[in-house]
Amino acid sequence: MKLELSKVVQGCRLGLLTAIEQTAQHSLDVPGCLLFTHCATVPHLTQDTLHTLSNLPAVTQVTLNCLAEHHEVLEEFKEGVRKFAGLHDTALYCSLHDSATTNPAGHITNKTVSVWGSGGRMELTVAKFMALQAAIKPDFYQSMADGETWQANTSRKRVRKAVDRTLAHLDECLILHQKTQELKQAKIFGVVEGGDILEERVRSARETAKRPVAGFVLDGFQSAAMEQDLRSQLITAVTAELPQEKPRLLQGVGRPDEVIACVEVGVDLFEGFFPFQVTERGCALCFDCTVTTDPETAVLESNEERPVVEEPKENGDSCPENMTRFEMNLNDKRYREDLRPLVEGCSCYCCKNHTRAYIHHLLVTNELLAGVLLMLHNTAHYLRFFRALREALANDRLQDFKRRVLQ
Repeated sequence: MKLELSKVVQGCRLGLLTAIEQTAQHSLDVPGCLLFTHCATVPHLTQDTLHTLSNLPAVTQVTLNCLAEHHEVLEEFKEGVRKFAGLHDTALYCSLHDSATTNPAGHITNKTVSVWGSGGRMELTVAKFMALQAAIKPDFYQSMADGETWQANTSRKRVRKAVDRTLAHLDECLILHQKTQELKQAKIFGVVEGGDILEERVRSARETAKRPVAGFVLDGFQSAAMEQDLRSQLITAVTAELPQEKPRLLQGVGRPDEVIACVEVGVDLFEGFFPFQVTERGCALCFDCTVTTDPETAVLESNEERPVVEEPKENGDSCPENMTRFEMNLNDKRYREDLRPLVEGCSCYCCKNHTRAYIHHLLVTNELLAGVLLMLHNTAHYLRFFRALREALANDRLQDFKRRVLQ
C-alpha cells in the first residue's frame, strides 16, 4: 500500500492511495471515503441498484460486529467475505465496530474486546479476532483496540490503560498476522487512542508509528465525543507524529463540516456511514457542494444574495433526532405537493425519475422503496461532496468551497 501525495496545502493532503490489494488493480483518491456496508451489503440496495451510481469508492468497509457470528460459515466457505457476499471489483477493509450504531460500554478487559451482533455480545480474544480476519480475508484491517475512552469524564488513568491495551493488542496482532497464511497479502492498520488527553494521544501515535503498520486508524473522535476545536487540536498533534507516506483513516466522523475541518488537519480517509444515517431519518442530503460557479450565481453571491438550496424551516413538524442542517426532512407535510426533484441538477436515479412529493408519500405509507431511493440519492450526493472537496484542494479553492458548504 502506497500513498502518493500530489499536493499538501496548509495541512490538507491531496493524493492517491495505490496497491490497496495484492492485484494492485484498485486505487482510492484522498481525501475520500469508504463504501459503507452492513453485513457486507450497502443498506437498502442490491449490487445492481448500487452500481447505477458512478465513481463508487474502490474500497468497501465491512465490520466485525456483523460478521463475527458467521465465523464458522466463513471458515467452511474458505473464500472470504468478498466472494461470499458477491462483492465484485472492490477492495475490502474490515473495522472492529460499526460507526453508524452505538454499543454498550464497559466490556473491555486486558485480554478481550466485545462486539455486538444480532445474537448479542461476542467476546473476542486476539486469537479469535485474528481467526475472524483470516476467515474474512480483507485487503486491510484495523488491529484490535480499546476504544471506550471517548465518553465524557473518562479518567486519565482509564485513558492511559486504553492506550497500553491497544498497543499490546497491536503487538499480538502483528505476531499472528505474520504467522497466518490467509493474511499473507493483507495489510494491518494500527489504532491511535488517547481520549481527549493530548499527552496520551501523542504517546499512542508515536508508539504506533514505530510498529510495521500500513496505515493508521484515528479512533475516539466521534461526532458525539468532542467539539470540533478540540478534535482539530488533538488530530494536529497526532498527525505530527505519523509518517507522511502512510494513510490516516478517521472513525466516527461523517458530517460535511466536520469532514472539511478534519481534512484541514491532515486526515485522508473517512467512513461512509453518514448517508445511511440520513436515510434512516427519512431525510435527503441537499447542501451545496459545487466548486465552479456559473456567472449568474457569482453575481448573486457578490451581492450576498446567494440562492438557498433548502430552507430549514419545518412548518411546525418535529425534526428527526440528530438531523443536521445539511439535509431536508421529507416526512414533513410541506413536501406533499412538492413536484421538484430532491436536488435540482442531481443526476442520481431518484432525482431524475421522482419528486419530493413521491418520496414523502413513500415515507408516510412506510414503503420500503423510500429507503432505496433515499439511499441512492444520499450516497450519490455524499460522493459528489468528496469529489468537489478534492477539486477545491487541487484548484486552491478550499475556502470558497468551505463557505459554500457551510452557508
